[in-house]
Amino acid sequence: MTTFDDRERAFENMFAHDAEMQFRIQARRNRLVGEWAAAKMGLTPEETDAYAKAVVQADFEEAGDEDVIRKILGDMTQAGVDIDEPSVRAALEEQQVIARRQFIEAQS
Repeated sequence: MTTFDDRERAFENMFAHDAEMQFRIQARRNRLVGEWAAAKMGLTPEETDAYAKAVVQADFEEAGDEDVIRKILGDMTQAGVDIDEPSVRAALEEQQVIARRQFIEAQS
């Protein structure tokens, strides 16, 4: 093995680790925003858990946050909650910070 091969492998491992970390944080954020939306819709604890899982699953439909925003906005509107897209985006940003903090604390 050469030093170059070792460095290349180290960068690949670092990239894979960073991608996995970002995926976990994103999934945690989606779960948290699902719980936030469920609380606004007045769901029971059992319904909240199922809804949070559904929000996490919704993120696999397409790249980016639009699929999650569309699901939450549609569900909340259908439930009679007065909400707009900027409010959902703001909740996503707030939950992103919380999810990152929780992930880092769990690693410590």
